[in-house]
Amino acid sequence: MPGNGEAVTRRTEARGEGESGVVLSRRVVILFAVACGAAVANVYFSQPLLVTMGHDLALSPALVGSVVTLTHVGYGLGLFFLVPLGDVANRRRLIVAQLLLLVVALAAVATARTAAVLLAGMAATGLLAVVTQTLVAFAASLAPPAGRGRVVGLVTSGVVSGILLARTVSGLLADLAGWRSVYLASASLTALLAVVLHRVLPRHGAAPATDLNYRQLLLSTVTLFARERLLRLRALFCLLVFAAFSTLWSSVALPLSEAPYFLSHSAIGALGLIGVAGALAATVAGRLNDRGLSGRTTGLALALLAVSWLPLAFTRSSFWALVVGVVLLDLAVQAVHVTNQTLIYALHPDAGSRLIGGYMVFYSIGSATGAFAATALYAAAGWGAVCALGAAFSGAGLALWALTRHRAPHPAADPAPAGATRPTAPNAE
Repeated sequence: MPGNGEAVTRRTEARGEGESGVVLSRRVVILFAVACGAAVANVYFSQPLLVTMGHDLALSPALVGSVVTLTHVGYGLGLFFLVPLGDVANRRRLIVAQLLLLVVALAAVATARTAAVLLAGMAATGLLAVVTQTLVAFAASLAPPAGRGRVVGLVTSGVVSGILLARTVSGLLADLAGWRSVYLASASLTALLAVVLHRVLPRHGAAPATDLNYRQLLLSTVTLFARERLLRLRALFCLLVFAAFSTLWSSVALPLSEAPYFLSHSAIGALGLIGVAGALAATVAGRLNDRGLSGRTTGLALALLAVSWLPLAFTRSSFWALVVGVVLLDLAVQAVHVTNQTLIYALHPDAGSRLIGGYMVFYSIGSATGAFAATALYAAAGWGAVCALGAAFSGAGLALWALTRHRAPHPAADPAPAGATRPTAPNAE
């Protein structure tokens, strides 16, 4: 395999090249997608394995629950403290370094013999799994402006697939070879990806030009949110749609494990295969954004998200209603997510990692809110209350879009530097 990305990229003077002067081939975009999916899956592998982990290490119920919590806390911290480094460091080297450190964290989890080692390894795994967002920002920076939505959509489809298939893969591997095999396999795959990405990712355009120190970098992330109304608006959309997403996926195992289904953990995990249909929405939404249809795409997707809770409400009486609801919900969430990322990156491509890292903090907040509220509501009032909660999050997102769709600023065709102001235009919500 040729080094320096010669097999998958080329320097060009042709019209439509990205800011870096590198044109991405479809193969390298697919590699970005695979790497993103493999990295983010590490955040979700533990969910079907908690009981087995607890028995193996003699963990108390409280410590078992903290496995997931610490992983997500680590991920949230990484979004704010690590992802912005992509705007000052050589992204190629940063990605490879994070992947190699992730291998160490995964190996620690796989070989843990005490609760302390396991919990530290899970926290480190979450922290380093944010390499996913560094990859998204790097892909966006290499893409030509006219095709950025398509590239972000394809890469995000890998993220979607990783999230949804993680539970299925971990359940199957654990059944075959024990829970530790999940993390050993992931460590091996991550090491392989580090080697491949080191050879394939382009050296050119991998080092953003900025003289900010680390403290200034973090402060500028906050400043971007204070200055950019579109960023704040899209972050709110992110919070609401992923609160709805988490409301479903954090609680759907509860009714499926009861009458009339009594499904096994492996069978419930396989439901993620249905949700992968959402990856299709990521690629379609990206192309619609490239055509200037971000507003319509957002409105239609949010309406679809609200409607999805109607069939989901009939989950107990019809498995096919659940299937329809899952497909609609995942299509809607990913369409909004890709639209958000495409628009916010266009605000300041020179600050792409900070924009995406800060934006994804709202993803974490929304996901945590939906998971906590859904499980508490299910225990108190049942599945109907959970569906009402999901519909409320979805309806709030649709209402926010309706109220702001004629007043939201639009990224300029030629993005302004991070300290400059920009004109506004209607219908860019």
